[in-house]
Amino acid sequence: MSKKIDLTSLLLWCILLTTTSLWAQNEGATKWWKPSDSNFPTVDGQFWSAELGDSLYRLPPRAESLVRKPVWNLSKNSAGLFIRFYSNAPQINVRYKVSGNIAMNHMPATGVSGVDLYGIDSDGNWHYCTGKFTFKDTISFTYEKLKPSDSYHKLGREYRLYLPLYNTVKELEIGVPEDAIFQPLAKMKEGPIVVYGTSIAQGACASRPGMAWTNIVGRKLDRPVINLAFSGNGQLEKELIDLINEIDAKVFILDCLPNLTASRFDSIELGKRISESVKHLRQKHPVIPILLTEHAGYTDGYLIPERQRLYQQANKYMKAAYAQLVKEGIKGIYTLTKEEINLDIDAMVDGTHPNDLGMMEYANAYEKKLREIMHEPSGPNITQIPIRQRREPGSYEWEERHIAMLAHNNNNTEKNNVVFLGNSITHNWGGKPLNNRIRGAESWDKYLEPRNIRNFGFGWDRVENVLWRVYHDELDGITPEKIIINIGTNNLHLNSDEEIVEGLKTLAKVIGVRQPQAKIILLGIYPRRSQEQRIVTLNNKIKLMAQLAKIQYQDIGKSLLLKSKKIDEKLFSDGLHPNSEGYELLGQELVKQVFR
Repeated sequence: MSKKIDLTSLLLWCILLTTTSLWAQNEGATKWWKPSDSNFPTVDGQFWSAELGDSLYRLPPRAESLVRKPVWNLSKNSAGLFIRFYSNAPQINVRYKVSGNIAMNHMPATGVSGVDLYGIDSDGNWHYCTGKFTFKDTISFTYEKLKPSDSYHKLGREYRLYLPLYNTVKELEIGVPEDAIFQPLAKMKEGPIVVYGTSIAQGACASRPGMAWTNIVGRKLDRPVINLAFSGNGQLEKELIDLINEIDAKVFILDCLPNLTASRFDSIELGKRISESVKHLRQKHPVIPILLTEHAGYTDGYLIPERQRLYQQANKYMKAAYAQLVKEGIKGIYTLTKEEINLDIDAMVDGTHPNDLGMMEYANAYEKKLREIMHEPSGPNITQIPIRQRREPGSYEWEERHIAMLAHNNNNTEKNNVVFLGNSITHNWGGKPLNNRIRGAESWDKYLEPRNIRNFGFGWDRVENVLWRVYHDELDGITPEKIIINIGTNNLHLNSDEEIVEGLKTLAKVIGVRQPQAKIILLGIYPRRSQEQRIVTLNNKIKLMAQLAKIQYQDIGKSLLLKSKKIDEKLFSDGLHPNSEGYELLGQELVKQVFR
C-alpha cells in the first residue's frame, strides 16, 4: 500500500514538474515591449511627445500649473491615444494597470478601461480583432489564433492598439511569441485633426475605445486625431486654446457646446468664448480650417422640454457668434450642425451620451464635413477611395518612403520643378528621394534629372494608393511646374476600365485643387504582356476623359510596342517592367512629348 502511495505521489510530482516546466517555457517564450523601449515617439494621438516621454497623458507636464485641476486630472486619461506596430504573431498579448475605476454606471469596463486592437492588411483594409480579457490588478487582453500574414509576403501586417477612454494607464506592455516579428512604428507624420471637446468627444459612452467617434474618424480618414476632450470640463478656456495653438493641425475642431448651455453660461459669455477662441487660433494659424460643432441635442428632448430648450438656445447663440465672425472677415471657419449629425432616437445611453450607434452617426457626419473642408472626396469605386498599402516590405517599406517624401518636401534646398507620380515602373527608374530600386538610372540621369524631376513612384501602387498619398500631404509645401501621372496598371486585374478612368479623373481633380499652378500631364498606361489590346482600349478612354477635363494626355508607352502591337520583349525584364533599354526609350519619348 505504501509503495502504491509513493508511486502515485511520484507520478503527481512528475506531472506537476512537467506542467511547471512547460508553463515557464511558454512564459519565457513571450517577448514584451513597452513604449520606453523605443528611442523614438510611438504613442499616436499625443502632440507634446518630447515633454511627455513614455507617459500616456494627453497634456504636457507644464499644463498642470496652467489649467484647472479637473482638466489636468482628465488629461491623464488616455482617450484617443493609440500605438502602431508591425507583427506576424499568431497571438498578441497586452497587459497594463489603471489608476481609476474600472467601469461607470452608464459605461462598461471595456470602454472605460479596455483596449482595442485593429489590423490593416497589405491592401490597406481594416479588420477588427476580438480579444479575451480580464480586469484585475493587472488588466490583460489576449488576441489568439491570428492569421500571421497576408498573401503577398510573410512579414506580418500593421496593427493599431487603441488605449482606454476614461482611465489612466500605467505599465503598458505588448507581448508576442519570441520568434514573431514585432516592430513598433513611429508616430504618424501627417498634420493631425485636433478636437477640443466634452465627454462625448472623449468617448462616453462607447462600448470600447475603437468605437469613440474620434477614433472612428481617425480610421476613416487614416489620419492622426488628437483628442483634447475633457468630459464636463471642455469649456473653450483660453488656457487650453493657448496649448492647442502650439499644434500645426490639419483642422481644429471646437466641439464644446454641450458644456456651454444656458444652465451654465448666458448668451454673452457663450458668444464671447466662441469668438475669442476662433480669433486666438486665427492669430497664429491664419489658414488652418476651424470647425465649430453645434449641440447634437438630447434624445429625450421632446418629452423633457427644458432639455430641448437648452440645446436649441446654445445652437442659436453659436449661429449668431459664427455669423458675427464671418461678418468681421474671419475666413476658413465652418459649422457642423445638429441636422447634419442627425442622431437617431436610439443613439444615446442616457439621453446625453452616445452609444455605439450614436458614435457612428457622429463619425459619419464628421467624415463628410472634414472631407469637404480638406478637399478629400471619396467616391463609390475602390479606385476613388484613398487607401494605404504594404504589399512588398521585403523590397521597400511603403510608409518609410511616404515619410521620406514629406521630409523631402520640407527640404528647401531641393528643387521640385516636376513631380512624377507612379508605381514600380516609375519607382524603379531612378532619381530622388529615397530610391534603392534603381533599374533605369542611366536614362533617368540623362533625361529626367536635368529637369529636376522628382520620383514619387511607389512599387505596387494602384490609383487609390496614389490618391491616399496626395491626401496625406505628399504635395504639400512644394510648387512644381508640372505633375506627371502614370498609374493604373496594377488595377487591371481588379477593376473595370470605367473604374480606372473614374479613379484617374478623381486623382487629377484633387491634384489640381492642391496645385493649381501646376500643369498636369496624364500618361497612358504602359503596355504589358498579354494585356496589349485592353490597354489600347483603356488608354483611348483615358485620353477622352483627359480632353474633357482639359488635361494634357500623352502615350509614351507606345514606344515599347512592335509593329504587331505586341510588346517588344527585349525592352522588358518580365513583360511588365522595362529594362535599361526600355527606360532609354521611355526617357526619349517623355522629353519629346512632354518637354518639347
